[in-house]
Amino acid sequence: MTEATPRSGPSRRRFLGVALGAAGVAAAGGAGFGVARATEPSATEPTAPAPSDQVPFYGEHQAGIATPAQDRLAFAAFDITTTDVHAVQTVLGSWAAAAARMTAGEAIGPTETAPQAPPADTGEAFGLGPAQLTITVGFGPSFFDDRLGLARKRPAALADLPTFPGDALDPDRSHGDLCVQACANDPQVAFHVIRNFARIGRGTVAMRWSQLGFGRTSSTSTSQETPRNLMGFKDGTNNLKAEDTAELNQFVWVGNETDQPWMKGGSYLVARRVRMLIESWDADHLADQETIFGRRKDTGAPLTGRSEFDVVDLSAQAPDGSLVIETDAHIRLAAPSSHGGQRILRRGYSYTDGTDPQTGQLDAGLFFIAFQKDPRAQFVPIQRMLGQHDLLNEYIKHVGSALFAVPPGLSEAGDWFGKSLFG
Repeated sequence: MTEATPRSGPSRRRFLGVALGAAGVAAAGGAGFGVARATEPSATEPTAPAPSDQVPFYGEHQAGIATPAQDRLAFAAFDITTTDVHAVQTVLGSWAAAAARMTAGEAIGPTETAPQAPPADTGEAFGLGPAQLTITVGFGPSFFDDRLGLARKRPAALADLPTFPGDALDPDRSHGDLCVQACANDPQVAFHVIRNFARIGRGTVAMRWSQLGFGRTSSTSTSQETPRNLMGFKDGTNNLKAEDTAELNQFVWVGNETDQPWMKGGSYLVARRVRMLIESWDADHLADQETIFGRRKDTGAPLTGRSEFDVVDLSAQAPDGSLVIETDAHIRLAAPSSHGGQRILRRGYSYTDGTDPQTGQLDAGLFFIAFQKDPRAQFVPIQRMLGQHDLLNEYIKHVGSALFAVPPGLSEAGDWFGKSLFG
C-alpha cells in the first residue's frame, strides 16, 4: 500500500484548506471541526446503510478493540515528517472526520467534484457499505521524542519494548509514530481507510510500513467460534471476550492508575509480525505438532481434556509419571497461571505476502495484535517466557514489532484522535 506521488494538481495544503475551511480549526479550538462540517452528507451521496452492518464510531473506547473481530485487516504505521504541531492536529482531526463517515459507509466528501480537482474520496468503497468497519488510531513511543514538544506527555507504560529471545526484527517492518488499524468484513473497505488516511496526511505523515490480514486468529466475543491459524490449530480459545466487562476493565482499559490522564479509557496495542516456517511445520508429524501446542489439532481440546473448552490441567501426568502437557508446550507457557494471572486481549490475523525471494518459501504467518492495560506487566513477561522456552520457536520467527498507546474513544463530531493529549 504505497502511495503514488501526484504529477500535478492542488497541493495537500490546498486540499485540506478546502476540506477544513479557512477558519475551521480556529473556530473549533482544535482540529477536525472544519472537516466534520465540510463533509456533511449531500443529496448526491449514497444512502446510509442498515444499522446492523455499522459499528458505532463514537463512544467511551475506540472501536476495534473489544469489538467482535471482523474477517479482514488493513494496518499501517506512519511517521511524522514535520515539527508543525498544528499540521499534526489538522491531520488527526481530518482522520477523525473521515473515519466517522467511512464507518457509516459514507464517502468522506462530496461525490461530485470539479473535473479539474482530485475527488474527495478515492471511490473504491462506493456501494460496499460499512461492512462493520472499525478504525483505531494510536501513538508510538517515538511520537513523544519532543519534536512536537510532547515528551512530558509520554505514558510510563509506553516504554520501548525490549529485545526478546529469538527476535529477528526488520526495522522497515517495525515501530512508527502513529498506527491505524482498520478492520472490516470486506477487504476493500478496510484498505480504503489506509489509502485515504495516507492521502489526507500527505506532507505531514508518511507511511512507514503496512500489513494486510485475513482470517481472524482469535475469537473476541462469545458469539464467535474459535478460528484456526495457518498451522491448523484453534487459536485463542481462552481469549478475553467483549462480554467480559469486568475482565476488560482489569486487563485492557487504562484506569486511574495511569500517570497520563489523557490515556484513561484507552489501551496499549502491541503488534508483532510472526512468520511461520510453513514448509518445515507441514513436514512435522501430528503427535509432535500436538505436543508443541498442548492441544488436539482436530477438536482444539487440551491434551488433558476431550473438548475445546475443557479446563486445562497443567498438573496431569501420563502413566509413566511425565507431564501430559510438556513444560515448554505453548499452552502452558501462555497460560495466565504462568504469569501471575495476567491476561491480554488478542486480536490478530493471518497474513501471506507471497514468497521469500531468498528461499522460495512462503512468507506467511500471524500478524499478532494484543491490547492490554500495561505492556510492562502483561505482554513483556509473557513474550519473554515464550521467547526463551516455547517449543513453537522452532517453527516461527518474529520479524516485526511495534507498540502504540491507543487513546480513549471520541465523544462526538468535532472531537479527534488524542485531542486531550495536546491540551
